[in-house]
Amino acid sequence: MSIFVYPDDKELVYMGRTDERDGAVRFFWPGTSVKLRFRGRSASCIIRSHRYYFNMYLGVVADGKMFRIPVPESSEDVKLTLCEGLDDTVHELIIYKAQAGSNYLEFKGFELDDSAETLDPAPLPSRRIECYGDSVSAGEVSEGVEYTASSDPEGHEGRYDNSWYAYPMITARNLGASINNMAQGGIAIFDNTGYYHSPDYIGMESVYNKTCFIPEAEGGMTEWNFSRYIPHVVIFAVGQNDHHAPDDSVIDISDPVYREKWKSRYKSIITDLRSKYPKALFILTLTVLEHSPCWDSAVDEISRELGDRMVVHYKFRRTGRATPGHPRITEQYEMAEELTAYISSLGDSVWRD
Repeated sequence: MSIFVYPDDKELVYMGRTDERDGAVRFFWPGTSVKLRFRGRSASCIIRSHRYYFNMYLGVVADGKMFRIPVPESSEDVKLTLCEGLDDTVHELIIYKAQAGSNYLEFKGFELDDSAETLDPAPLPSRRIECYGDSVSAGEVSEGVEYTASSDPEGHEGRYDNSWYAYPMITARNLGASINNMAQGGIAIFDNTGYYHSPDYIGMESVYNKTCFIPEAEGGMTEWNFSRYIPHVVIFAVGQNDHHAPDDSVIDISDPVYREKWKSRYKSIITDLRSKYPKALFILTLTVLEHSPCWDSAVDEISRELGDRMVVHYKFRRTGRATPGHPRITEQYEMAEELTAYISSLGDSVWRD
């Protein structure tokens, strides 16, 4: 008889914003994961995936090797084989949400071979990062390496999406940190702008404080308890999609009235997060995906106007001019290496509680 590891078993370690419902742990944001250490020869997982668009994939890291598994569309629980034919030694297994809001997952547990043994978990790193971002921060189309420095392929349907290769996730691994990654493709600061959740566009102003940010999910949007995770570093990378209005017109950030309105809402989110994380370093940034430098200058103004030494504006070397399509793996690593070096240059005091 196989060994079953239930979602609430003490041997499991979760990373990312999750909630519990009907005996399952739900994953909404990209990079959200669960980790298990065990001695045995095979492992599977039981999940249910709720699809809204794109094809579905589950991210897996088995003994340090990362790969993705296609998830069949089903209204029932699905059993996915993760690894088999292993040596009967100690193994570490992670499954993670490879995509953003195109679907959400219900994790129902791991199934191991009948001679397996679960082991005490390796705890999450003491260093903690949080990110708020868009499709770049979610790793969308990152695996489309043959399209590096060019536009995205038409009809990719999510087959190149992998949050493992998103620069915030790479940066966290570089620095030996855990990360909660609240990133969603197409999102802007304001509701009714950007590209997420057409035609009723939803902005970061409505989801930065949510566990479930998908209105169609069972139970709808749910509030996040900020006391569950206190980061040392917060990356805030929103602004790429904010030029888009619901009527497909272009929002002009150089317009003084709109610029002040946009900056005010952006600042109010940062101020609210600062009240929850008073010791954290906040890094405001935009990515190397092409965009008007007017948005970078607006973010720079926000940083200066807040007048807070713990809120800085960081510009990547090729901010806004590296590629017309989503950054691919090499460009994601480029950003991650730059950001890693910047955070490291600030010294260990960044990581003090």
